Amino acid sequence: MSDLKAVLWDMDGTLLDSEKLWDVAMHELAAELGGVMTPQTRHAIIGASGPDALATIFGALELDPTPAALADATAWLNARVTELFALGIPWRPGARELLGVVRDSGLRTALVTNTERELAEQALNTLGREHFHVTVCGDEVPAGKPQPDPYLRAAELLGIAPEHCLAVEDSPTGAAAAEAAGAVVLVVPCEVPVPTGPRRVHRESLHGLGEDDLMSVWRSVQP
Repeated sequence: MSDLKAVLWDMDGTLLDSEKLWDVAMHELAAELGGVMTPQTRHAIIGASGPDALATIFGALELDPTPAALADATAWLNARVTELFALGIPWRPGARELLGVVRDSGLRTALVTNTERELAEQALNTLGREHFHVTVCGDEVPAGKPQPDPYLRAAELLGIAPEHCLAVEDSPTGAAAAEAAGAVVLVVPCEVPVPTGPRRVHRESLHGLGEDDLMSVWRSVQP
């Protein structure tokens, strides 16, 4: 299949419609902290790593981000998201079907998420671990998205150069991380618009996409 050797999948908002569950938890966390989650703050933290999201929330609420306060907020948030995930996580349109097509095609696959391992393992019960050769979570790299570390680590574990990988992302944060790592990015926005870029191809949905479509995306940005 040409020089495309792997597909690297984001999770929240790309494969799973879990951003809506995070939305519930984030609004409740802001209330727990004595404030209100504004639309501007919520949009700013979509796709962010846990530490970056909390830093943004604390800044917006003008709270002192002491280590103890951040640790308490992290524990509260993780517990609440665990409860919400347990109720069931819906798929994004077309994601389940395309995930199966990609794995059956013989391409290598990775799940690359800013979500911490404990919560990602819960989500993998829905996704199916058999679909991924490797998984990389936000608490397993020096820096989460928008830094390229998660994607670089996934490519390293697969033994494939990032330049031979297609990343599938839904957020500005994730697209920036994948692009910085050197991957081609298939962007399917979920909650917020994603800027264009030289190695980004936008689609409205994963619904109806197949192996040939991914190859078309890949070839469209090759020199």
